[in-house]
Amino acid sequence: MSNAKASEAEIISSFDIAEHLETDTDIQDFLRETAQTGSPSDFIHALNIAARAKGMTEVAKQAGVTRASLYKSLAEDGNPRFETIAKIVEALGCKLVVS
Repeated sequence: MSNAKASEAEIISSFDIAEHLETDTDIQDFLRETAQTGSPSDFIHALNIAARAKGMTEVAKQAGVTRASLYKSLAEDGNPRFETIAKIVEALGCKLVVS
C-alpha cells in the first residue's frame, strides 16, 4: 500500500507557470494577457511569476530596487507603489500603455 501512496504523490505535483516562461516573449505575452483579462491584483501576481521566471536578482537590479524590496512588493500581501510596478514592468521588457 505504501507504494501506491508513493505513486500518487509522484503524480500530483504543483504547477509553476514561471517554469514555463522560457523567453522574454513568453513573459511579455503572459503579462499582456493578464493585463487585458485580469484584475489589478492578478497583474501584480503575474509580475511576481514573471520576475521569478526571469530571475528575481536580475529583475531587481534592472528595476533599481533591492531583491528583498522586490519580493516584498510582489508578495501576496504586498502593496507596491505605481512607480515600483512601472520599474518592474520595464525591467521585464514591457511598457505600460493606456488605450
